[in-house]
Amino acid sequence: MSRFLELYRAEQLPVFQNRMFRTAQEARDCVKGDVVLVRDMQTGLVFNQAFRPELMQYDSDYQNEQAVSSVFRSHLDEVSSVINKHFHAKTLIEVGCGKGYFLEHLGTLGFDVTGLDPTYEGSNPNVIKANFTPEIGLRAEGIILRHVLEHVQNPVHFLQHICSSNGGVGKIYIEVPCFDWICRHRAWFDIFYEHVNYFRISDFQRIFCTVHEAGWIFGGQYLYVVADLSSLRKPQLIDPDHFDFPSDFSNSVARYAEMIKAHSPHEGPKRDSVIWGGASKGVIFALFMQRAGASVDFVVDINPAKQGKHLAATGLQVFAPDQALAEIKPESTIFVMNGNYLPEIRQMTYNKFNYLTVDHENL
Repeated sequence: MSRFLELYRAEQLPVFQNRMFRTAQEARDCVKGDVVLVRDMQTGLVFNQAFRPELMQYDSDYQNEQAVSSVFRSHLDEVSSVINKHFHAKTLIEVGCGKGYFLEHLGTLGFDVTGLDPTYEGSNPNVIKANFTPEIGLRAEGIILRHVLEHVQNPVHFLQHICSSNGGVGKIYIEVPCFDWICRHRAWFDIFYEHVNYFRISDFQRIFCTVHEAGWIFGGQYLYVVADLSSLRKPQLIDPDHFDFPSDFSNSVARYAEMIKAHSPHEGPKRDSVIWGGASKGVIFALFMQRAGASVDFVVDINPAKQGKHLAATGLQVFAPDQALAEIKPESTIFVMNGNYLPEIRQMTYNKFNYLTVDHENL
């Protein structure tokens, strides 16, 4: 039997689904790459076998700040409670702190936390614009690793590097998208080139001997583990579990495309098709709809850094909510990319449209 079992493939996806573009043509011409998801039958880990790390060059046009939403801020409060439970009064290092929002959030809660990220653009003196290496000379009692590990080729080696840089000791909090949730919801719009790895909780139970806590958050879309760095090991799939990738994983592409096409009848008033969420899910959803011949009228996002810019691959422009609401026709359908935000979106749009939560419709 082959060591690698192919699960899914998608061709020519934008390598950065959260990079915003100033013109539609620049967006359509963005760098693209293929996704070939395979499962390593020796380790049990799932990853993109076609990933090319040399394509990944992050810059200031990359926009992935979710904390503009009160819903996501509530999620961060939930994360903070888990961290407080295991790391209360302990020194922390956040590896890959990005723009530093969560690090500053932890600081307001009284945590002594230092961030490391070579792409950091702010002025917080507690953030070092560098990778976490032994040469930095930093150690802490706890390591925070939120939404980093899915981006890293060879994640076990990366964890070993973090362990070595921290002197081989300490606890680690890891948070990543949940692959079980993606499969259960047939969320083909949650498969990104930028995400090399796709994890299940059982993966981390093989990666660490000692897992103090593991669970699901953000409506099950994310999973988290708290583990001992010193118990890190090479995972082995000794007893293969009963994981079956769904054979109907992308069947809803055609169904959604037909729904959008039906909004443009030959006779009668046209209704608009609206994507609410110009981040990762919206980028992939829009691309697959375009390839299926379905034309989306509006993309809406509450993040000011995205508004007026264009989505990778399709070139669709992102509108602010008030700007879009002035133009969206009555009885139009809003395709909500993330069901966690549906109550917020209904309130913002005065509950006067049709709403379809794409990540809940495929159960």
